[in-house]
Amino acid sequence: MGELLALIAWIVVLAVVVTVLMRSVRVIRQQQVAVVERLGKFRRTLEPGPHLLVPVVDTVRYTMDMREVVVPFPPQAVITEDNLMVSIDSVIYFQVVDPVRAAYEAQNYIQAIEQLTMTTLRNIIGGLDLEQTLTSREEINQKLRAVLDEATGKWGIKVNRVELRSIEPPATIRDAMEKGARAERDKRAAILMAEGQRQSQILSASGDRESAILRAQGERESAVLRAQADRQASMLRAEGEAQAITTTFNAIHAGKPTQSLLAYQYLRMLPNLARGESNKMWIIPSELNDALKGLGSLAGSAKGIPGEATAGDFETPEVVDVFAEIEAQKKVDEASSAASVQQAIAEAEALEGKRAARLASPGKGNALTGGPIPPAPVAQAEPQLEPGEDQAR
Repeated sequence: MGELLALIAWIVVLAVVVTVLMRSVRVIRQQQVAVVERLGKFRRTLEPGPHLLVPVVDTVRYTMDMREVVVPFPPQAVITEDNLMVSIDSVIYFQVVDPVRAAYEAQNYIQAIEQLTMTTLRNIIGGLDLEQTLTSREEINQKLRAVLDEATGKWGIKVNRVELRSIEPPATIRDAMEKGARAERDKRAAILMAEGQRQSQILSASGDRESAILRAQGERESAVLRAQADRQASMLRAEGEAQAITTTFNAIHAGKPTQSLLAYQYLRMLPNLARGESNKMWIIPSELNDALKGLGSLAGSAKGIPGEATAGDFETPEVVDVFAEIEAQKKVDEASSAASVQQAIAEAEALEGKRAARLASPGKGNALTGGPIPPAPVAQAEPQLEPGEDQAR
């Protein structure tokens, strides 16, 4: 019985020793610091690692986390300078730099930081209107961080950053702001559209101006070429009419017409004088009497009445080879056409050279073409025919 009691006593003593040893040895984790008190008074701090404490005398009172702590605060209602209520949601990043002061200077440093943040926000936002509050987040963050860092320095806490997560104005203010933003966007769109239309009209006017200038230049050159062609055609037509008149005149004189033939031709032309629907009356010229006299003389000569016409007044024309004359005239026409073509080609080349010279040295020449007026082409004279050939034709 005595041995059993002794055994129980030894077991109890061993358990007490083990318990004391276990309470005397403390292991501190990385990035943590323990605050040790001895009989209720601060003794020392324990760094990460194993440590041996005096049983019953030394006690670990606080264990501080030395890492950076992120504490989000609930939204706070703040009144701006223009008496508008806004809701601000903030978050603070801080770190314990002095565990002893953090343990003994503030009873609950997280709650103290929260309350200090609320009062500081009210002070800062109260001096700003709504527009400045919405556009000055960085400035508000810097002011809030400076105030908090100064106040929490004596608590052994370092405030690293302060961020405003959201600033929510009232619903009516948000609607008004959305309408204002929409109106501003519509204004910018209208301005850009008007600017685009103005640029488009300017470019269109410039294009129309250049097109009108080029069209006028083309019309001027076309008018110059047309005038030259009309002048050449008029000259050729006039020369042809002159040659036709000369040929007709030579043919009439070679035939030796009498007064009676001329009177007969004159009478044949009288109906043409009265032709036309608008002619109400026509005047007979005085030469009609002479023509009638000539016809009377011709009729008297035919009946044996002596008159002016005699048998010897007309001569029998010589026999002419019509086909040979046609072939000869055809050769003459071909030669004249070839010469006209060569002359036109030469004039075109000369005109192109003058145009190039005008472009190289503007300001010289006449007012239409920019160069000297080319000389009028000389029409090739047709060969004179014999009187007998004209009568045969």
